[in-house]
Amino acid sequence: MGELLAGKVCLVSGGGSGIGLATALRMAGEGASAVVIAGRRAAEGEAAAQAVRDAGARALFVLTDVRRDEEMQRLVAITMREFGRLDAAFNNAGFQERRALAAEQTDAVYDQVLDTNLRSLLHALRHQIPAMEAGGGGAIVNNASVSGVRNPNPGLALYAASKAAALAFTRAAAMEYAPRGIRINAVSPGRVETEMMLASGIADMAQVAAGLPLRRLGRPEEVAAAVCWLLSSEGSFVAGHALSVDGGFLAA
Repeated sequence: MGELLAGKVCLVSGGGSGIGLATALRMAGEGASAVVIAGRRAAEGEAAAQAVRDAGARALFVLTDVRRDEEMQRLVAITMREFGRLDAAFNNAGFQERRALAAEQTDAVYDQVLDTNLRSLLHALRHQIPAMEAGGGGAIVNNASVSGVRNPNPGLALYAASKAAALAFTRAAAMEYAPRGIRINAVSPGRVETEMMLASGIADMAQVAAGLPLRRLGRPEEVAAAVCWLLSSEGSFVAGHALSVDGGFLAA
């Protein structure tokens, strides 16, 4: 593919499938020296790590629940111990609730959505940033969603709220850490063919695709390409930005 991430040590949470896996593989294809994959499903994560090795990079899977600060601390510590540095991180892990009207959602579901999609970003930055600063700088991309800007999904109010907050958190953190050599951005996927998308309860995917200006759903690999560009030196003058990979959804 290229050398956008040549020699870099990269980290991907939620890297066992979908956009996370596609990004881990793209990192290897762009010359990353190592990719650390974090996730909650061991078999899936180990398979993803092997796929990255097959693509030419060193790889390690670390069983991690991003909602728990101590596990994120452990994840970064293992990365530093095994590879000596952390240059780029894609905070991709996410959770979408089952569809229901807002007033019908429970506190338990609220906690799961907000802890996974927002609190985890605090945990991630708390440990990723010191590791990057120790190496002279780095880049972080948080996975948000077009739902954080314009919610196309009735019944997913908590998901939309968590992604809107993730965008605000990304912009604020970017302004704080840009002067210290850490670039923080977000990527906002639209309708992309992933397990989460296919399990979202949408009956007619063809109709959804027809409603987009590009008249098709996106592929995880297309989001991965955007993430790797933002993490690379090619995106060196980009900070606090949310790059929409949405087939024109927000422009329509």
